[in-house]
Amino acid sequence: MKTIVVTGYKPMEMGIFKHNDPKVDFVKETIKRRLRTYIEEGLQWVLISGQMGVELWTAEVVLDLKEEYDVKLGVLPPFENQEERWPEDLKLVYEEITMTADFYQPIYNKGYEGPYQFRAKDQFLIDHSEGCLVLYDEDTEGSPQYFLRVAKKSQDHGEYEIVYITPLDLEETVEELRMADPDFWSQ
Repeated sequence: MKTIVVTGYKPMEMGIFKHNDPKVDFVKETIKRRLRTYIEEGLQWVLISGQMGVELWTAEVVLDLKEEYDVKLGVLPPFENQEERWPEDLKLVYEEITMTADFYQPIYNKGYEGPYQFRAKDQFLIDHSEGCLVLYDEDTEGSPQYFLRVAKKSQDHGEYEIVYITPLDLEETVEELRMADPDFWSQ
């Protein structure tokens, strides 16, 4: 895959209410491990719509990975000012990401008008990528289910790859990081 979309839950869907919650580090590390593998296999672009949660964390991961790898970040929100009603700290993160991304362009050059903009955004991202990496738990549907419905239609036509990050993957990262901590062994 040369281009991948990364999406998943919004922070509140994961019980995360602060951008600096320690759980975020585990999510970001899991995403980083997956993306690093894809980059080493030829991934060139990571696309997000810039929604808070998994997508903003992915953007931060990609910006870190750019120090080591030649990978680009594309931010394609469904409409202008999607961050308008967000908490102030997340607005600042979003602004920084849109300014440092390799590509930034809202799908619609106007404000929010209706749910059709989200559907168009999902289809646009899928049409411009070969696959997606989605943090998702089938037992807890949440917002990623809408993107996945569209992605599965493309997958059914044999032209799209869907890869999941599951709660088990996150637990594995937590455990690996705990085991790697020297203090863990001296307790």
